Amino acid sequence: MNITVLGSGGWGTALALLLLENGHAVTLWSHREEEAAALRERGENPVLPGVLLPKGLKFTADIACVKGCQAIVLATPSFAARSTARQMKELLEPGAVVISVSKGIEKDTSLTLTEAIGEELPGHPVAALSGPSHAEEVGRHIPTAVVAAAKDKAVAGLVQDIFMSQRFRVYTTDDVVGVELGAALKNVIALSAGVSDGLGLGDNTKAMLMTRGLTEIARLGEAMGGRKETFAGLAGVGDLIVTCTSMHSRNRRCGILIGKGTPVEEAVKEIGMVVEGYYAAATAKTLADKLGVEMPITNAAYQVLYEGKDPRAAVTELMTRDKKPENEESWV
Repeated sequence: MNITVLGSGGWGTALALLLLENGHAVTLWSHREEEAAALRERGENPVLPGVLLPKGLKFTADIACVKGCQAIVLATPSFAARSTARQMKELLEPGAVVISVSKGIEKDTSLTLTEAIGEELPGHPVAALSGPSHAEEVGRHIPTAVVAAAKDKAVAGLVQDIFMSQRFRVYTTDDVVGVELGAALKNVIALSAGVSDGLGLGDNTKAMLMTRGLTEIARLGEAMGGRKETFAGLAGVGDLIVTCTSMHSRNRRCGILIGKGTPVEEAVKEIGMVVEGYYAAATAKTLADKLGVEMPITNAAYQVLYEGKDPRAAVTELMTRDKKPENEESWV
């Protein structure tokens, strides 16, 4: 199958390599020509040091590369998903499937990425691929499992067939909303877990943030039409675990810097890559307010990130909220 991967960051590159190994003809598209040229010349992506880029992988900055492709993998930052989809609107083959592998919610509309892409590309099947999958590990052949989500089960099955390999296991679901919200909102909790680490708090605190954070994610997800069981799967608790505990996680690393006293904007800049949790915190708060969903950890994260609240004060306020029975808010 002819496949173009749009976005040559670590994740796009790792998936391009996987698809090439699966026998597909793969082109990796970069936003700028100098990026494509550097990848071609170096044979390595600096964000995946030591992972060689084989000669069979094609590099370009020409969006016309999507012509003749049966599948397009959209691996741009979430804020560029819609604009990139718009660029290729007149170039796609009829029936070409578009697979979103980015994790975020569109800022201005609060739409999931597949919804935003679908608005730009009517008539094309759109799927999401998500789960606990650091590019650094996928690029090094570390066994990984993810989930392909599409409203049409046949489309989800096609995505499964495209990506499945001995080292990359793919499950399917039709709960696109649940998968995408789990992917986007876990970044907010991971950033919060990083702040906890930066403050020098312990494993107990992180476990609390992860568990209660997952409750918040599922609460909002269900209010938006997702299914509870999705958040107990790879796109929910699976992605949350890996993002909150690994130093591969840029969201966690950003949180650590903030917890240690680095100003928020400086911390985001220092990471050097898009910190999706920073943007997702604002969108999640907007959605929670709109739908009347209680999300105290997400709200505290928003206050720290956008209102200058002291992280220790935020922790104290979370710990001193009104007493509640756990089961009353349980999502399982």
